[in-house]
Amino acid sequence: MKKILMLAFAMIFAMGLAAGSFAETKGKMDLKVGDELYVCNCGETCPCDSMARAAGNCTCGKKMVKAKVTKVDVDKAYFVVGGKERAFKTTGKFACACGPACKCDMISQNPGKCTCGKEMKEVKN
Repeated sequence: MKKILMLAFAMIFAMGLAAGSFAETKGKMDLKVGDELYVCNCGETCPCDSMARAAGNCTCGKKMVKAKVTKVDVDKAYFVVGGKERAFKTTGKFACACGPACKCDMISQNPGKCTCGKEMKEVKN
């Protein structure tokens, strides 16, 4: 009986972890003030709003910069980039789809390559 309970608990725990990873692959990043991410450094007019947990290039091809979240709203996170505070959407139209083993967790408003080198996938609601 004890083994069955332990197995049931392990399965419930694993399903919870999978659900959390699934939420990220759906193009949504849950962020809090102080989180460090890599963000697009192209300026306010760049529409990609790329954010990732791993270093690399944004979907518009420029090198991303490391920045801390300074403020979080319902659907935006704010970072200081290039000396100015910029808002980034926390729900992307495209997300890295490299699976739960990948730690890049990249989202963007534009298609392109993820920081891990794989193609971004369009987020389906």
